[in-house]
Amino acid sequence: MSHSKVRQSHNTVTIVEPLRTLSIIIPTYNEAAKIESAIMDGLRQGAMEVIVSDGGSRDETRAIVERLQTQHPTVLLINQAHGRGRQLAAGARHASGDVLLFLHADNRLDANASEQLAARNWPTWGGFEQRIDARGFRYRLLEWGNTARVKWTSRVFGDQAMFVDRHAYQQVGGFDEVDLMEDVMLSKKLKRIERAAVLPGKVIVDARRWHARGVVRQTLRNWFIQVAFALGVSTQTLRRWYR
Repeated sequence: MSHSKVRQSHNTVTIVEPLRTLSIIIPTYNEAAKIESAIMDGLRQGAMEVIVSDGGSRDETRAIVERLQTQHPTVLLINQAHGRGRQLAAGARHASGDVLLFLHADNRLDANASEQLAARNWPTWGGFEQRIDARGFRYRLLEWGNTARVKWTSRVFGDQAMFVDRHAYQQVGGFDEVDLMEDVMLSKKLKRIERAAVLPGKVIVDARRWHARGVVRQTLRNWFIQVAFALGVSTQTLRRWYR
């Protein structure tokens, strides 16, 4: 439910920006090393709930979430078949907030991310600028390119902490329950309503993918997946290639 903040002075009443509730949804699969920080990050945003949608983790992810639930009643753990699209869709179905924010377990929100949303009058949908947690010009170039992609094409990726108004999310049918590219598919539907907003962030992005494969190799791999998807390759096949 949305509320409005009312400020009264003498005989005049001023309606200030609406106060909106925020649900943060985190998909997980074997994220024991990252999940506690991600949950606490979400709670610090003032979210009404932090929903962890687990896809069958075999490490201590679930045990960590269950421990945090005893300390923080607004943390919710749900089980879902593995696949980020399915996990995100399930998390959204359980969410109660006016605005849904989808956060990868290895990403961190800026301390005032929710304030940035309020300052922009809660945009219909969009993402944040990034800061990849590594030094080097190549990483800065990637950050610039990812921001430019959102501005020019309204295509928001999951590691940019995609946010969306609940009504807009439901209007377009939400996430497709696919193995990969669910963020691109949702962006395509949402930009028919409105162009994506880009907020300054920064979202801190773990550099483990680039460290594991190298910046150039990982970037080319990502581009190849996107081109293959545009050419009609199935998300099941893309997931096998990606893994």
